Amino acid sequence: MADISGETQLVHLQRRYKAARWNTGAFERAWKSDAEPGAVEGLVNSCASTRMMLLEAVACQRGRGPIHDVSVWRLPNSQAFFFVSGMTIDADGAPNAYSPDDTGLDELANAGTPAHWDGIVTDPGGNPLVQNDGDPSPGYYISCTSLSDKTKKFDDQTAYVDASNIPYVVLPREVADRGGARLGDFAFVMNLRNGRSSFAIYADIGTLGEGSVALAKALGIRSDARRGGQTDGILYLLFAGSGNLRPRTNGEIQTEGERLLVDHAGNMRDLSSCIEDDGAVASGKF
Repeated sequence: MADISGETQLVHLQRRYKAARWNTGAFERAWKSDAEPGAVEGLVNSCASTRMMLLEAVACQRGRGPIHDVSVWRLPNSQAFFFVSGMTIDADGAPNAYSPDDTGLDELANAGTPAHWDGIVTDPGGNPLVQNDGDPSPGYYISCTSLSDKTKKFDDQTAYVDASNIPYVVLPREVADRGGARLGDFAFVMNLRNGRSSFAIYADIGTLGEGSVALAKALGIRSDARRGGQTDGILYLLFAGSGNLRPRTNGEIQTEGERLLVDHAGNMRDLSSCIEDDGAVASGKF
């Protein structure tokens, strides 16, 4: 969980959710309602329409759940943008993510196909490379992320962001480009169901509403890349332009994330008041 210094509005939200004090709030009614799937997203989006600038409406790619529409909003007077969605689990970059016998953290099919591998490093002929003795997980494929350490060789497993150790988020290229986000930018992610939160880094290009194994664990979400995830109620806040296009340590992600959240305290006030408005109407499309 993020250890955030300063009395920002999102800290207040986190404490309210952790304390389970939302018995009469519209937000709690939304995410607890079986009759209104996606109502969390609707509440944020309908409220945001009067307080934030619409960035773009996108269709969530089909992962392990249904296709649905997610609206992406920019905070006023800021380069930061946010959306609320579910989370599927990404194991890319973990040394034991994929194996020839399909016993890795994730299903081999999620790394692409022999004609087009996406999550596995290949040789010039398109053949997947296997880790050798001395590598983190000998016998497993070299699993990659879009963000990598350019000072290391492309076939060095440690050049990539390890999903099992580093909390990271995934964005579609179109959303990242429209929002001005670059690989290596920082993010704040909150599980609105339980109040748990984490800072993260934008490390992979893929589908909307996807996070690393480590991020899922930090948020109290089932982190199994094959069967884990959560269908809704995850708030993603991206600080566009905040990174340096390089992987970061957990310590750096925490330190930079705290600084950015405090710097955006004024912008968060609008988001916080929106979420806490009991009169907001949960009428978004899902």
